[in-house]
Amino acid sequence: MNNCFPQLPMKFRIYISVVAAMLAAGCADKGMTIEERLDTIQADTLFRIEADTMFSEAWEIRLWQPVDHRNPDGPRFSQQVFLYFAGKDRPVIVETEGYGAREGRNELASLMKANLIRIEHRYFEESRPDSAEWEYLTTWQAATDHHRIIELFKPVFSGKWATTGISKGGQTVMFHRYYYPEDVNVSVPYVAPLNFGPEDERMVPFFESVGTAECRDRVFRFQKLALEKFDQLFPIFLKYAGERGWTFNRVGGPETAYEMTVLEYEFAFWQWGSVPCDSIPLDGDDEKLFRHLADVGDPRYFADQGLEYFEPFFYQAMTEIGYYGYNFDRFAGLLKHARNSEQPEFQFSAPQGPDYVYDYGFGRKVAEYIREDAENFIFLYGEFDPWSATAADPGDNDKCLKVVKEGGSHRIRIMNLSDDRREEVLDRLEEWLDYPATR
Repeated sequence: MNNCFPQLPMKFRIYISVVAAMLAAGCADKGMTIEERLDTIQADTLFRIEADTMFSEAWEIRLWQPVDHRNPDGPRFSQQVFLYFAGKDRPVIVETEGYGAREGRNELASLMKANLIRIEHRYFEESRPDSAEWEYLTTWQAATDHHRIIELFKPVFSGKWATTGISKGGQTVMFHRYYYPEDVNVSVPYVAPLNFGPEDERMVPFFESVGTAECRDRVFRFQKLALEKFDQLFPIFLKYAGERGWTFNRVGGPETAYEMTVLEYEFAFWQWGSVPCDSIPLDGDDEKLFRHLADVGDPRYFADQGLEYFEPFFYQAMTEIGYYGYNFDRFAGLLKHARNSEQPEFQFSAPQGPDYVYDYGFGRKVAEYIREDAENFIFLYGEFDPWSATAADPGDNDKCLKVVKEGGSHRIRIMNLSDDRREEVLDRLEEWLDYPATR
């Protein structure tokens, strides 16, 4: 073994070793400047952008990532990352998008006056490999993208770290912590489902009990009316789609798309909570009825042109992260085109070609991690949001906090919670991030 101090007595060697360690620790505490770190990263492009008033500097980065993290020397893709700098001693909020990434504010970063790193999900928008090899679109690969970016920027900041995301972005938060639990100090997933299958059966009892009996009945009566008036409303549907250049080949044709829009109406009505129950039309002219259906059910969800964007999501939904289906039995005799086939209902939305085998064990493993091992999570849900039917459940794990807003929808945020629940969340954030929140 090499001896660094061969000519000195032992007590002096120990003394010098301690001093060297202290000096090294002091250098480590100093860390890197943001500019020093940016100079070292492998990026396709990196340029400054205009910073929001709460940040002093901001950058847009296209960071090179391995398509397969198990083969780091193999093909790469550029992943879009936005970096907003508020101060190296402040917390760092990492927003793990579930889809594409855009410039804009983040609630958690605003509340904590924190730095923000926003990461676009692999295979979406600017972060697509040249050749879409779908087998590398997994929760582990995406979590490793996030892990690598966090590790890359940790030397810059001395504050604590948190991950956050909304809906599918919230799912990514849970999955990242499942694979890399020590990466950050806190995680705040908003309205994030933890599904156990490509057609999670927990949705059925949810729709049988959500809201009031009167409202549930009115939703059903409107759906039934829209199916009974197929001959009157379908021509309006065709005109509406034609004006927008939509086609419906993958779903099975425009007739199927119309009926699927009616089925989707129930989920969308409760998810967004933007339409009062008593405003659901049960009579009136056909144009009025169709306009309401289109505004809530959104036919573009079944158009070929809309599916192109969501293909990566539905690949994941059909392999690991799950989704929902429809209750066809409720509309027996009214559906002439949409069918409950043997394959998951939304498999038509996923990329055509791959063989789909769903990993039924994955969601339950994450659920077990949340119940038994997760720390410093704040889960936020809306009571009427269908995704609360498959919400994460920390159970008796008192190291996590779950907040369900009474009557809330998919639009729940910390600042629209009730006063007492908002203060509870802010208190936890201050404790876990060791930094005062804006109140």
